[in-house]
Amino acid sequence: MGVSIATGKRDYGHSFEDYFKRAVNPMLILSLLQERPKYAYEMTQELKERTNGEYNMPLLYPVLYRLQDQGFIEESERVISKNNRVRNYYRVTPNGIAKLDEMRVEFVRLFQHVSHIVDLPLGGCP
Repeated sequence: MGVSIATGKRDYGHSFEDYFKRAVNPMLILSLLQERPKYAYEMTQELKERTNGEYNMPLLYPVLYRLQDQGFIEESERVISKNNRVRNYYRVTPNGIAKLDEMRVEFVRLFQHVSHIVDLPLGGCP
């Protein structure tokens, strides 16, 4: 819980980062799985590596289960690792690829509009 700068009262809501991640996490997972099937821990490590440790996804499994329920990803295989751990590999489905394409278009469209309003360069942060 933080304190709101505007009101000086306790803020019981989620942060901007929490809401942003909730919105883009499915797109990131679909993007990673479009490259090749991966298991959950591998996805979280790739996100950290590709963002220099800035982006983590501690609640990955709810996102995976939701994408699976929606038919956008599926389990491709189960592998037992050297240390006897079961790794469930996930892959993107054709419906998932179509959804990813829609999400990318929508993300770019919304980013352009928001960038214009908050006076950000279209390439990203100043």
